[in-house]
Amino acid sequence: MHIVIMGCGRVGSTLAHILEDRGNSVAVIDQSPEAFRKLRSSFKGSRVTGMGFDRDVLIQAGIEEADAFAAVSSGDNSNIIAARVARESFGIDRVAARIYDPRRAEVYQRLGIPTVATVRWTADQMLRKLLPEGAEPLWRDPTGKIVLAEVAFSGRWLGEKVKAIELTTGTRIAFIDRLGEAMIPAPGTVLQEGDVLHVIAHEDELDRISELFSTGPEGGR
Repeated sequence: MHIVIMGCGRVGSTLAHILEDRGNSVAVIDQSPEAFRKLRSSFKGSRVTGMGFDRDVLIQAGIEEADAFAAVSSGDNSNIIAARVARESFGIDRVAARIYDPRRAEVYQRLGIPTVATVRWTADQMLRKLLPEGAEPLWRDPTGKIVLAEVAFSGRWLGEKVKAIELTTGTRIAFIDRLGEAMIPAPGTVLQEGDVLHVIAHEDELDRISELFSTGPEGGR
């Protein structure tokens, strides 16, 4: 695959190295020539100086032959404009844009541009390290409304069937990590000691769900 990356900061350069190591050809665009110093000396891809939403710059980076485009500069507006140009002007199906303001995610989603809300994702990961027993999101959709979260549960749930647990808690168990292996539970699957539960839910429901799982069936009675 040929992949074009706009932005040669820490994320862009790291992404470029990973993609190249996996056998892809890579072109990196940045408006500052100094930014390319973040690329290792052995980097074989193209270094293109200019604005990532400029058609001529994109063509120089090989966008016409590209299979994917990533906009990971430090500017939300630049990223989304560049992503739209790549998709709408050059027909690139695989595009992604990094954003810092999660409030814009829903707007971008309507435009058909997958986004990574950097600040919110980082905050979620940090909370998971600080509050390991809570229901902190592993993933959230671009609008921030739907989350996948690991939920700690009381031993009182052990031996209960997944279907019964879902009915009692009013949530959906997406998968269970059992002995290091992920499994999608069947209705008759029984919760065992050591299982790690992952639920999919609306973000505003996480506190309620976490409390139910921590108390057990019928509130722990």
